[in-house]
Amino acid sequence: MMISSSRARQLISRGCVAYLATVVLRGDADAPRIEDIPVVREFGDVFPAELPGIPPDREIEFVVDLVPGTTPISKAPYRMAPAELKELRAQLPDLLDKGFVRPSVSPWGAPVLFVKKKDGSLRLCVDYRELNKVTIKNKYPLPRIDDLFDQLQGSSVYSKIDLQSGYHQLKIAPRIEEGEGEEGRKEKKKINKRTGTSSSPSHLPFGA
Repeated sequence: MMISSSRARQLISRGCVAYLATVVLRGDADAPRIEDIPVVREFGDVFPAELPGIPPDREIEFVVDLVPGTTPISKAPYRMAPAELKELRAQLPDLLDKGFVRPSVSPWGAPVLFVKKKDGSLRLCVDYRELNKVTIKNKYPLPRIDDLFDQLQGSSVYSKIDLQSGYHQLKIAPRIEEGEGEEGRKEKKKINKRTGTSSSPSHLPFGA
């Protein structure tokens, strides 16, 4: 039996005891491999191990609109442990080869750091908090999470989606300021790295 989140809160407020149960997959259990799932085998072109290339141009592009009067912001690179620096030197050439970043001399810059994934590998993350402070926020009304949970009442099958390199599938629109040519393009998302190089993402990086 499934109840809504609001109903659960009502019962708890009346003194009912609530229990949280979790399912843990132990290490000795045979975890299913993604390639063993029938629908993945049938539609292999939809589930590639790597992105096949740079995403195509789309009708709607990702743009960064700044508060009027904002001046360029550049933060120094963060210190890194030797293992993180080694990982950065391994991931950077791969991003350059795939076209997700490009060399840049923009006055804008943000440092990078690493976030550990569940499997222990390191995910490259760009710290854009300073840029976020001067970005005009998109006021699109997002649905309330508790309302979404209420809509699940009566359902018996649930699914989720996790895009392969989802951030890199969003192309950043080149913003050409009025009166400036292509060379005057404002690259607001330049990445400052401890390798002594700088790059500007052509596609949305993780952390944006």
